Amino acid sequence: MNNKVVWITGASSGIGEALVYEYNTAGAKLIISSRNRDELFRVKNNCKNKIDVHVLSLDLENSESLPEKAVEALRIYGRIDVLVNSGGISQRSLALETDLQTEQRLMNVNFWGTVILSKAVLPQMIRQNSGTIICVSSLVGKFGTRLRSAYSASKHALHGYFESLRIELDQPNIHILLACPGFIKTKVTINALTANGTAQGTMDQAQENGMPASECAKQIIKAAAQKEDEVYIGGKEVKGIFLKRFFPKYFAKVIKKAKVT
Repeated sequence: MNNKVVWITGASSGIGEALVYEYNTAGAKLIISSRNRDELFRVKNNCKNKIDVHVLSLDLENSESLPEKAVEALRIYGRIDVLVNSGGISQRSLALETDLQTEQRLMNVNFWGTVILSKAVLPQMIRQNSGTIICVSSLVGKFGTRLRSAYSASKHALHGYFESLRIELDQPNIHILLACPGFIKTKVTINALTANGTAQGTMDQAQENGMPASECAKQIIKAAAQKEDEVYIGGKEVKGIFLKRFFPKYFAKVIKKAKVT
């Protein structure tokens, strides 16, 4: 990764922050983005090489502003070699109780934000005949659970869109990775949206006992280096992928009883 340019959204916390440190240690030039500018500077100050870390704040929910943010990002170093779409927001509410506005916000941040930025940087990757796009999805991008209806839908949408895009591009030097973490120890559950759009404000037990974000980041980077199409990351919850694939009826019974918070 020496001197490669990596743009990371959701870089002010969680998996995104962990990816910043890993890429910085590997010698990459970084553009780090999220809504919280102060937290981005905290992350920058924690990096070993602060000189090659550029802060570019953005709001994934503000779709109209994102194309211009991509232009700004491309101007910083003149190119982007890796785009990591790590920004996102989770959900903790029942489908029938959740406001449509809350569901739309989840789709705007998790799906449309990723799509808009990816489409904005892809033409430059095609011109340079190289590039990697990493989409941080979720295990619930492969199967649904309670309290995650719109969140799961937004992650399922990523898979449908970027699997199609991968086929359309059909370019061996441009790689798209869908990373699917399970329970990772981050603040994602604290910030998760409840039915009326307010943050849950508490940490789920499953998340508290999850894999460290630093280990998740290492596995994502390894999968990208190996040109994997998908990677599943976590503990025993990863088994759900294979249960659904090979034993769908049994999985349907298990997931109804599974502890998802």
